[in-house]
Amino acid sequence: MAIIAYTDGSSLGNPGPGGYGAILMDTDKMVKKEISQGYRMTTNNRMELMAVIVALEKLKKPKTEIRIYTDSKYVCDAVEKKWVFGWEKKGFKGKKNPDLWQKFLVQFRKHQVSFVWVKGHAGNEFNERADQLAVAAANSSNLWVDEGFEKENEKNGLF
Repeated sequence: MAIIAYTDGSSLGNPGPGGYGAILMDTDKMVKKEISQGYRMTTNNRMELMAVIVALEKLKKPKTEIRIYTDSKYVCDAVEKKWVFGWEKKGFKGKKNPDLWQKFLVQFRKHQVSFVWVKGHAGNEFNERADQLAVAAANSSNLWVDEGFEKENEKNGLF
């Protein structure tokens, strides 16, 4: 396995300011890259999924084999248990975060992706680091707008 990613999302309140963190490692080249970004209003699940999307977007070659370690049952189970493909067939009707799931599926289909669930806050060095990146991003002053979240929640009167 050449590429490994550890991803995590954070939300300070749910919804609230949030962020994602991801660590990509090329084990053949012994290279590590950390990425993160914060958003002014979002949810934890959106940030968990965003971390995975951004990690996949960083891959330069099609059909790259990547193993993603996440502490998100939401993301891991949706893919590994193939729920997301059923959601897609039904147009994501009644499902949360359809904008991100659609983005995810575009990236997912470009590569050979597998997921491994890891227990969060259990001492896994890279999971802990991804969490630190996500929390720091959520606490930063450089917060982006999660357009999908805010647009969806305009209807509910949150904005």
